[in-house]
Formats: sequence, C-alpha cells, structure tokens
Amino acid sequence: MEYRRLGRTGIQVSCLGLGTLTFGREADEETSAALFHRCREAGINLFDTANVYAGGRSEEILGRLIADGRDEVVLSSKVGFPTSGDVNARGLSRRHITLAVEASLKRLGTDRLDLYFVHSFDPHTPIEETLRALDGLVQQGKVLYPGASNWAAWQIATALGISAREGLARFECIQPMYNLVKRQAEVEILPLAQAEQVGVITFSPLGAGLLAGKYGPTRRPERGRLIEDSLYVKRYSDPAYYEVAARFTAHAQERSVHPASLAVAWVTSHPAITAPLIGARSLEQLEPSLAALEVPMTPEWRAEISALSSEPPPATDRSEERGGVFYTGDKPR
Repeated sequence: MEYRRLGRTGIQVSCLGLGTLTFGREADEETSAALFHRCREAGINLFDTANVYAGGRSEEILGRLIADGRDEVVLSSKVGFPTSGDVNARGLSRRHITLAVEASLKRLGTDRLDLYFVHSFDPHTPIEETLRALDGLVQQGKVLYPGASNWAAWQIATALGISAREGLARFECIQPMYNLVKRQAEVEILPLAQAEQVGVITFSPLGAGLLAGKYGPTRRPERGRLIEDSLYVKRYSDPAYYEVAARFTAHAQERSVHPASLAVAWVTSHPAITAPLIGARSLEQLEPSLAALEVPMTPEWRAEISALSSEPPPATDRSEERGGVFYTGDKPR
C-alpha cells in the first residue's frame, strides 16, 4: 500500500480509502465487517462515512468496527444533508453542525473526527457562520480537520480566503466526484487544491458501477445502482456516458485488466488526488477495486485512457490556454 500526505496536514493516508455508503444498506453488519477487515488487511487506513448513510447505521457499524483500533485509522464523516423531517435538521448553520457532530461522535463511539466534511453547499447560511462553527469544533478537539464535499471551486476558494482573513481553521481536504465520465473537477477544483495544498479524497471512481465492465449503449446488468437508484439513474442518464463505458471496457479487456481496477487506478494517478474512495456491497465486488494497487499506471497510459472520454471545457473561453499560450504576437489579448 502506498501512503500519501493529506495536503499540508502532515498525516498520511492510504492511496485508497473505503467509503461506507453501503454499510447498513446493501451490506449487512456481517458483510460490512468483512469489507472493513479486508481493507485493513490491504493496508487501508482511511474510512469515510456520513450521518445520513443508512439513516445513521453506517456510522454505528463503522464505529463498532474501529473500536479496537481507533487510533490506527483516519476517520471522516459529514454534515449538511437532512437527517429528519425537522426543518432545522439540515444545512450548515452553527446550530445544526453543533447537534449533528455530537450525534455522529456518539454513533461512531469516538471523541473526535479526523476529518469532518460539510456535505453540500448551503446557500441559506453565510459561509462565515459555517466556518466559525467548524473552527469551534477544532478548538474543542472534536474535529481535527474541516473539509468540504460537493462544493464548487469558487465556494472553496471563498472559504479559504475567509479562513485566512479571520484566522479560522481552514478546509484541509475536499471531496469532489471524479471518474472518467465525470471530469468537471479537472477544470478548477483540482488545480485549486494543488495551488492551496489541500488534500483531495474523491468519490465514485467507478461512476456508480458504470465503469465496472457491465454497461454499454445496449448493455445493462440485472441489478445495480444505475438500475435501482433513481438518483444515480438521473446522474448518469447521458447516453454518451454509456458509449464511454463501452470503449473503456474494450480498452481494459485489450490490456487484460479488470475495468474496475483500471478505473480506480486512473483516478488515483491524477497528481492532485490524495485518494479515491472505493466501495462495495460484497467482497467479490471489492476485490477488483483493491486490485487497482497492482495496475502499473503511467502518464502515457493515463493519457490514452483520458482520450476515451470528453475533456471538459476550460475555465475560460480562451481555449489556447490549454497549451499554456497566453499571448499572441507582441500584445496580450
């Protein structure tokens, strides 16, 4: 297992992390334990959950699994999505963050979270209030490093600027979606992270199973998240994604590599990324993702794979900036 420094924090995390969205949902407690122990055996020390996963059961199950080795794992959870029908049990207000972190700590059976992500942007709460609430948790020792998940680059940059100006604990890690068909993070989020030395833990390297070798324009498995979950069906509804999946699967077969292994290896190879989160509902499903550790990814191979999907447009309309050319002739334009 390769270990990488998480931004400028000084702590080291495995180059793969385990996301526990399936714990208490598709994976019962026994299966969740098998997944956890297999990952520990492989050297994974990064485990990610959220207070809304399986209605809190994911945190409870993960808490029991880490009880005998809490100090050996880097633990993250999240706050922001609705946790009940209460109108205030959501968002990033100081009130909700204060209540939510206590509930997460109780379910996880720990006195602290190594990483605490705000799960989504809250347009109704000033960023300053959210950052001061997180800074208070850092001062209390309940959170070691704040982070942001599903935030746009401008939102992250704004938060970093406020933290610097006000002397508040800043986001030391971000968690964007990133895979071969969802590459928006390449435009501004990943360059921002590199420039500001922010750790990057991505999710959905397989595109909810799209890149695991079972999908194509006319090919579908009998079950799977893209079949059974309306959120993921909508997220990956573009027919072009299935064309990419078919080309990618054929490429993986030509190289005698499992598509899931190659998809994870491709994400892991981006220089801005600390670790992608892998996940599974069974040990059988987990193994190909773990096998990404054995894929000898090179810059040339990464470029070859990248060419199988569309590169996102640049951050500005100046397409010539892709090649690092900013001026034409003697005058800037």
